[in-house]
Amino acid sequence: MQKQLSARQVFSNPIHLLAYGFGSGLSPKAPGTIGTLVGVLIYLLLMPVPRWAYLLITLLLFLAGIYICGYSARKLGMEDPGAVNWDEVVGFLATMAFAPHGWPWVVLGFALFRFFDILKPWPIRWFDRNLHGGLGIMLDDVVAAVPAALIIYIVTLIMKMARA
Repeated sequence: MQKQLSARQVFSNPIHLLAYGFGSGLSPKAPGTIGTLVGVLIYLLLMPVPRWAYLLITLLLFLAGIYICGYSARKLGMEDPGAVNWDEVVGFLATMAFAPHGWPWVVLGFALFRFFDILKPWPIRWFDRNLHGGLGIMLDDVVAAVPAALIIYIVTLIMKMARA
């Protein structure tokens, strides 16, 4: 088992390519943040679809990510390799599931998701430390998306009340 995949290995294996966020996990600095930027691009592509389809796609990407991230982590012989950042992609999509459209919301969602994913306050840290394999890799990021999405929701409510 190895600790890092080469670009050739990532781009020649579709599972590694997804696990590495379409290659963004190869970034030598902040692969999780770069992976979240890939999530932003995918979010922008999905904006026109109805909410039910967005939620279904996000759920399917989460479920696929359990296998995808688990596979690459096993090949690397690591519990949660930083380069495996598909979880950040899906975590950002989960953050934005009920957010209004527009760049200010994308920026806020990005900042909030990265804040909770990096700091991992309780209960995020519990999921990160106690669940293993692909499910553990994916779930702590989706749990990090919950407070980020909740803050976005609260901000939208406050803005609606201020306009009323």
